[in-house]
Amino acid sequence: MTSFWQSRRVLVTGGGGFIGRRVVARLKTAGAVEVLAPRSRDYDLRSADGISRVLADSRPDILIHLAAVVGGIGANRENPGRFFYENAIMGIQLMEQARLAEVRKFVTIGTVCAYPKFTPVPFHEADLWHGYAEETNAPYGLAKKMLLVQGQAYRQQYGFNVIHLIPVNLYGPGDNFDPASSHVIPALIKKCVDARENSDPFIEVWGTGSASREFLYVDDAADGIVRAAERYDGAEPVNLGVGAEITIRELVEKIVELTRFHGEIRWDATKPDGQPRRALDTSRAEELFGFDARTSFEDGLRRTIDWYESTRGAGNVRPSGEPANTK
Repeated sequence: MTSFWQSRRVLVTGGGGFIGRRVVARLKTAGAVEVLAPRSRDYDLRSADGISRVLADSRPDILIHLAAVVGGIGANRENPGRFFYENAIMGIQLMEQARLAEVRKFVTIGTVCAYPKFTPVPFHEADLWHGYAEETNAPYGLAKKMLLVQGQAYRQQYGFNVIHLIPVNLYGPGDNFDPASSHVIPALIKKCVDARENSDPFIEVWGTGSASREFLYVDDAADGIVRAAERYDGAEPVNLGVGAEITIRELVEKIVELTRFHGEIRWDATKPDGQPRRALDTSRAEELFGFDARTSFEDGLRRTIDWYESTRGAGNVRPSGEPANTK
């Protein structure tokens, strides 16, 4: 517990989602006087009315904006218009109405998809504007990137305290395993476990396996978000990650090993790899608010696989109508 949180009312949008549940739990542990996590069925944050009602009902001191509409490469390719509009309109209206409601601090959760397609590794926050985002998720990434512009403009004109965090791909127990919208780790775990249980001779994986990604365990991400909300008040965006990358081929081999799937891996090179490489420079987060991810990748994968195997068929797909949380 810290004295900072003991007098704070905190509104967490997306607080019932994958990362949101962890952030809510961390805030309560830290001693926040009240933590509110309204559901989308009660307050539609894509509408001005839904936003005005949730702010009037919650009267927060701090707002952590985690709600987002997201998915993997396939979902991004099928829904570019929806992913752009819903993420942009939700964030833009929420920030404006939070300013008018005199919320003391607004924490925006951005996305690594905002970085240009060919960003030098490791990605530094200064690289955000050095090119266009990777095409398969550019509409989502740019919608989130505009919230960085809005936050900096509001800080300059109105003195509104907006901070912007950029997490890499998250994973962990409770992730979304729906094949239509899941990201790479839950998608691969599901494929391998299901194929093992069904005695399938092979699994099919999109792309060539040459692309690389960085992954942050969901509990570590929650710790970083809460730390930043408490300790950081600057205008510049801040990466949240582990500072290490793994190729998709290596990732598949690791998940195959941990799930005990003994069949063949078939690569479908007609499908896109997405961004060629992805790994963050995480030094700013460590310097500014002492964030350092502590969960090893293998431990995190084991916990995620164990969770999926223990809850298969028990409703571990995100409920219909609930916005997914940020990547």
